Amino acid sequence: MNGRRGSYFYFVLARQYGGVPLVTQTQSYDITNALPRESSDSIFSFIISECDAIKDSIIADYSDLGAMDMGANETGRADRLAVLALKARAALYWASPLFNPDDDATRWYNAALYTKQLIDECTERGKRLADDYESLWATDNYSNANIMCEIIFGRRVYGSGSEGVSSTFESYNYPVGIEGGNGGNCPTQTLVDAYEFVSGDSAGLRPKDLADYDPDKPYYDDRDPRFYVTVAKNGDENWPSSNTTPLQTYYGGINAEPLTGGTPTGYYVKKLCHSAIDLSSNSSYEADNHTWVTFRLGEFYLNYAEAVFKYLGSPYATDGELTMSAADALDKTRLRAGLKSLSEVRPGMTNDEFWDVYKTERMVELAFEGHRFWDVRRWREASEYFTSIDEMKLTLNADGTVTGNRTSVSRQWNDRMYLFPIPQTERMKNPNLSQNPGW
Repeated sequence: MNGRRGSYFYFVLARQYGGVPLVTQTQSYDITNALPRESSDSIFSFIISECDAIKDSIIADYSDLGAMDMGANETGRADRLAVLALKARAALYWASPLFNPDDDATRWYNAALYTKQLIDECTERGKRLADDYESLWATDNYSNANIMCEIIFGRRVYGSGSEGVSSTFESYNYPVGIEGGNGGNCPTQTLVDAYEFVSGDSAGLRPKDLADYDPDKPYYDDRDPRFYVTVAKNGDENWPSSNTTPLQTYYGGINAEPLTGGTPTGYYVKKLCHSAIDLSSNSSYEADNHTWVTFRLGEFYLNYAEAVFKYLGSPYATDGELTMSAADALDKTRLRAGLKSLSEVRPGMTNDEFWDVYKTERMVELAFEGHRFWDVRRWREASEYFTSIDEMKLTLNADGTVTGNRTSVSRQWNDRMYLFPIPQTERMKNPNLSQNPGW
């Protein structure tokens, strides 16, 4: 694998396995299959150095090419901002407890600095957070300037049809009970509980923070707007758009257990689905274009908040280089979502309080974008978050009301799962590949 083209893939390998063999030049298979694993430090250092090596030579602005009417923010092609984004994300992972057991403060500093450099360059290029969170996954997110302004790099994946469009994701994730729907990813009650209330005395609070909290009561009103475009819940109308019957996710409902594939949690996923796609056999709108976002500015405001908080030791601290506080960075995605600023709803937070708010905001903002699985691992907090999930079992009563019953479901966790096992097939090819601890 060529190093400069493979830096992203080395990042994927490192976050999953830790250290891996490092190949930086073309060589025979017998040499490659005898290489030992490098340390994770070596791999992350390599990724960052490779990004530094090409950041000044890769195309910065595709509109300079004068071809095919490309705009500056050509989101389907890697440019300088994509390289800086990979560098910043890799630095954050390298600074995290899984790969930084000694809590080297220099790594947190670098992660904050590299992320700020990316944000500053994005600002210089005219990039900003999109006004509408939901639009980030719209069919025109690769061409609409009001959406592209946030996307740094997106991967365009098309189906095998002659028109280059797909409905695979919708088929997997539309609710059971809708023609063509298979249930797919089902958001947990744990995720639903993470969305804050928006207004009144409850603004900034989550259900568990309420004085009269009832764990079996579904709290669906006055929630963070991101909830309503991420999670499909009982009673939702026109989801997907062609569905004329409100969703029934209570037991025995049209879209629920005991149907095969019926949601076990009480919810289905909306985010990333294009609801206009109609999977029914007589539909003429059965597929659409998809662009999956790899890097977007919203993530990096959160990454910066984490790194600068860990480095400076306070949600409110700044210094001569890191001029935006962690709390101010966290407000970026909150305010875009329509929430109140942290200074309004949670003034004077302790470090522990901020860390809790940060992790919740990250969970909500980046839901289903492929981060949570790795975030909890790199934080080494799996024993807190990966040993159980909550589901909401709904029941339709004789009077037409629906009541809930929260159920906690145990999940298996062993600390060896922080890193994946090296596949035995690879170890059979290369006897010098050591195994990860516990496997």
